[in-house]
Amino acid sequence: MTSIDNAGAAARLRAALQQGSSSDRLQSALAAGTRPNDSYVEVLVQRCAIEPDFFVRDMLTWALLRHPSSLTVPRLVYEAGADESQARSQALHTLSKIGDPRGWAAIDREVLRDPDDSVARSAWRTAAGLVPPGEEAALAVELCAQLGRGPAETQRSLSRAIAVLGDVALPLLEQKRADAVAGVRVHAAATESLLRDPDANFDGLLADARRADERRADAGRADTSRADLEE
Repeated sequence: MTSIDNAGAAARLRAALQQGSSSDRLQSALAAGTRPNDSYVEVLVQRCAIEPDFFVRDMLTWALLRHPSSLTVPRLVYEAGADESQARSQALHTLSKIGDPRGWAAIDREVLRDPDDSVARSAWRTAAGLVPPGEEAALAVELCAQLGRGPAETQRSLSRAIAVLGDVALPLLEQKRADAVAGVRVHAAATESLLRDPDANFDGLLADARRADERRADAGRADTSRADLEE
């Protein structure tokens, strides 16, 4: 294709991805992946940032996976620093699906601690999958520093990312199990259990850890009360 043909193809895809029907947009994204064209990469990445439908976004990611990683990965690394949270989240998600080691360039402390939980979850998953050899311990420190963050869905994502890192995270989890904050202690205990049994149900592990922590707290209060009476 000439550059003019490519420009026309990209313009047609852009227009198709702006249709009001989500099923039409889904079919357009499917077509873009079925017949890849280098000029589609920019259009697909830009649409990921604003597409409201989950299934269309998933197809946009699939379409990007069908294009050369030499084109998609640098563009997605750049997009991971965008102002819009959906743009960051989708770029990181797609990098995790591509699995190219060059995607690690998108991972830094800022993105791992993104205030938007959806972005942070994507960053944790991507980081755990792309961490270079020798960087696992540093990543474990960064991830374990966020134990106790957010609702159960966010905690589940963080725990699974930590579990991927393996035994390097165990000493950090042991420390966090003695944290002054109950939510951190409970999350650390559940994460340690998940690391030892990756197939376990995380919600069940979290509930078990919470009950165990409450029992220890009750026992501690009882010991304090007995000590007061003996004085």
